[in-house]
Amino acid sequence: MVRAFVALELTEEIRAALAEAQEILRGSSARLTFVSPPQIHITVKFLGEVEEKKIGAVIDALKIIPFTPFPVTAGRVTVNNPRRPFTVWCSIDDNGKGAQLVRAIEDSLAHLGFLRETRPFTAHATVARVKRYDHSLMDVLGRIGKNSYGSCMINGLKLKKSTLTSKGPIYEDLLEVNW
Repeated sequence: MVRAFVALELTEEIRAALAEAQEILRGSSARLTFVSPPQIHITVKFLGEVEEKKIGAVIDALKIIPFTPFPVTAGRVTVNNPRRPFTVWCSIDDNGKGAQLVRAIEDSLAHLGFLRETRPFTAHATVARVKRYDHSLMDVLGRIGKNSYGSCMINGLKLKKSTLTSKGPIYEDLLEVNW
């Protein structure tokens, strides 16, 4: 089995700016697990555990998705839910293109047995996971102050393999599709 997901890559400049935000977040008393800056990305479809013999069909389905490059802006660093935060993320403004891409991906993969996501797509890049919440997290988020971490063009997608380890996930690109 291969743990896999479809992702959009952000530029090194955006990831470096988000790494600076992570340093500020370390001032919180909340227990956070930080995403390694080179691994910060936008997940558009989590596939879960996929049989190895099915990966070729997934690759074939993703290769033929018709799409065009689109701009994104990495906005504020915030939490997924202020009442019960479990993720610290950077909001992504994509003018709805991410949701369109998700629909195209789901249409392309449906015949392979992948279920459609029932929740609406919210474009974001995970910066940290909240293991133990503390109110100081909200104070620190308020001090970050930046409303933008940069903009870039999304020129394609990647199918990634995720291997979980005690030191965090290791990602491997299985496919890169450029539009």
